[in-house]
Amino acid sequence: MKSRQAGFTLVEIAIVLVIIGLLLGGVLKGQELINSAKVKNFATDFRNIPLFIYGYQDKFKALPGDDAQVSGGATGRFGTTGTSCTPDASSHCAKGNGVIDGVWTSSSVTDETFTFWQHIRLAGFAAGPTSTADTTYLPRNADGGLMGIESGSAAAGGAYISGMTPTYLVCSAGILGKYAKQLDTTIDDGNTATGSMRVVAANHLRTSAALATSAVDDSTSFTVCMGL
Repeated sequence: MKSRQAGFTLVEIAIVLVIIGLLLGGVLKGQELINSAKVKNFATDFRNIPLFIYGYQDKFKALPGDDAQVSGGATGRFGTTGTSCTPDASSHCAKGNGVIDGVWTSSSVTDETFTFWQHIRLAGFAAGPTSTADTTYLPRNADGGLMGIESGSAAAGGAYISGMTPTYLVCSAGILGKYAKQLDTTIDDGNTATGSMRVVAANHLRTSAALATSAVDDSTSFTVCMGL
């Protein structure tokens, strides 16, 4: 008596391959949507900063962080909850001079770049803790990287990016290269070394050189900055 071998027919194999293809397509599409959503979050962060600045100026006729009326006392603009930066020997706190003194990575009340975030939050323009002592006070991007602002020519210790001296410079750290390139294409000219948005190494060194797109590795973290 002949034994009969069981197996898959070509139709069954074809159906399985189609199902696998659909599943892979769904996974890839899902990843693409996640990546796009993350880039949109980064872009929103950058686009919101000028709205905070100009909204505050329109409402109070002062620059957040540099506002001389935020004294921290009961008669200050925001009452006792407001914090005015504390002057130091480096003159990073010349209140009312129209400059956001300090560097964007500052974590000290001696810099206006630090108190900037409290002022816009107390004014109702941005969400977040208003206590400068809060461990989550400094803003973070969608990947947890530090965000900050400084004056472009940096009365703050020299321009952060060599050859880039806008009125204000907004920076966001810890952004993977693949997102940095998409972000530049979304907001600027698609070249990470030119235009109003530039990408530098994530070491926070001042006077860094902007990196050409070809030098931005997809899996490496970078700092992305935009001039306003």
